[in-house]
Amino acid sequence: MIGCAHLIRGKQMIKCSKSEVRRLKTALRWKKISHSQRERIQIVLMRENGMTQPAIAEVMGVSLSTVNRAHMAYDSGGVKALKPKPSGGRQRENMSLAQEKALLARFTKAAGAGELLNVQELKAAYEKAIGHETSNSTIYNLLHRHGWRKLMPRPFHPNRNRAAQDNFKKKDFQML
Repeated sequence: MIGCAHLIRGKQMIKCSKSEVRRLKTALRWKKISHSQRERIQIVLMRENGMTQPAIAEVMGVSLSTVNRAHMAYDSGGVKALKPKPSGGRQRENMSLAQEKALLARFTKAAGAGELLNVQELKAAYEKAIGHETSNSTIYNLLHRHGWRKLMPRPFHPNRNRAAQDNFKKKDFQML
C-alpha cells in the first residue's frame, strides 16, 4: 500500500505527497511504457492537480469507471499497479510448454522405436502430473501443440467383404 496521506491544500483534496507526484512525472518520461499505462498516470496526475473525476473522464475521453479504476489501482499499488494486465496466451494451462515437452519425452522413445502411442497411457500420466482428471480433447490438443500425429490409418475397413476382395485379386491381377 502506498503511503499517500489525504491532505487538503486550499480547497482541493490531494492524495499524494510532492515526492510521489515527482515520481509519477518521471514515470511519464520512461521510454518503454505502454500507451494505456501513460494514460493512467496522466489520470492520476490530473487528480493531483485538483480535477474531479467527471472532468478527468471528459478531458481524457474515457469513462468515469476507467478514471475511478485508475485512481483505485494507484492508491493500492502505486505506479506498477497502473501497468495493464497481459491478455492472451495460455491462461488456463495445466502445465507449461516445457513441462509438457518433458512429459512427452518419455513417450517419444517408444514412438521413435516404431511403437504406437496409447493415448490412454498418456492421459493417465498427464492426469497424474497435474493432479486431477481431464478430457481426451486436452490430450489431443497437447499432441497437436507439439506436432504429433494423433491418428493412424485403420488396417482394414470394418464393413469389408472378404470374398469380393479375394475375387477381385483372382480376376483382375492374373494378367500381370
